[in-house]
Amino acid sequence: MSLPVVGAALMVEDLADHRAWLLERPRDLEIQSFYEAHVLDGDWHPAVAEAKRQLDGFAGRLGIHGPFWGLAIDTPDPAVRGIVTHRMMQGLDVCAALGADQMVIHSPYTTWDWHNLDMRPGTRTRVIDNTRACLAPVLARAADQGVQLVLENIEDIDPLDRARLAEALDWQALAISVDTGHAMYAHGSTGAPPADYFIRVAGAHLAHIHLQDADGHADRHWRIGRGSIHWPAVFQAIADTGANPRLILEMNDVADVLPSARWLEAQGLAV
Repeated sequence: MSLPVVGAALMVEDLADHRAWLLERPRDLEIQSFYEAHVLDGDWHPAVAEAKRQLDGFAGRLGIHGPFWGLAIDTPDPAVRGIVTHRMMQGLDVCAALGADQMVIHSPYTTWDWHNLDMRPGTRTRVIDNTRACLAPVLARAADQGVQLVLENIEDIDPLDRARLAEALDWQALAISVDTGHAMYAHGSTGAPPADYFIRVAGAHLAHIHLQDADGHADRHWRIGRGSIHWPAVFQAIADTGANPRLILEMNDVADVLPSARWLEAQGLAV
C-alpha cells in the first residue's frame, strides 16, 4: 500500500525555495498570501502571476487559505454579515485568478458555544441559520466556480458541530478540514477529544488537513514530532476514513516544512 503524499501551506515568496520539493511528487499546496484585508483590497494580481510562474509544471491540487481575521461566519448582524460575505467573495476572486479549487474557512464554534449552545432552545439552530445567510451566496458561487470550501476547526470542542453544520447546508461546495494542532489545543486545554477523533468524525467528508504539532496548551504550529500528537493514530484515522484529503504541513516557521516531511517519511507514515 502506497503512503500518502504530504504538501504544504506556503506564502508566494516561499514557493521558489520549495519548488523542487513541490514538483518531485504531486504534492498539494495551500497558498496563504491572500487572507488579509489589506491584501484583498489591494492589487494582488502580481502575487498571483508570480505564483503561477513558480508553479509551472506543478501537478498537485491547489488551494488557498481564505480570509478569517475578525470574520465570524455566524454573525447575527446583517451589516457585519455583508462584510464577511464580501471578504469570502474576494477569496473566490483569488481562486479564479490562481486556478485554485479549494479555500479554507474557519469554524464559527467557540469554547463559549460548547458551554452555552444548549442552555436556551433554538441557539444551535440560530448558528446554522446565521451561517447559511452569510455563506449561501458564497457557496452558490463556489459550486459554479468548481471551488470547494473546507471548514477548519479552531476552538471546536465537539468535532460533530462542523459536520452537523455542513450537513444542514446540504454539503453544497462545503467539506470538512481538520487542523491537528487546533484539535490538540482543544484536547489539552478544553477537554476535546484528540486529533484522530476529529478525523474519524469527519469521515468521507474529510477534504483537508492542516498538519502541525502542538502541546495541548496553545496553537504552536511546531515541527512534526516536536509536540504531543500521536501521529500513527492520526494517519491510521486518515486511512480509515477512505477519504483523500489534502495533507498540508502548516508550520509557524516555514523552515520546519521539509524537516517535518522527512520526519513523517522516516516514521513510515507519509512521503
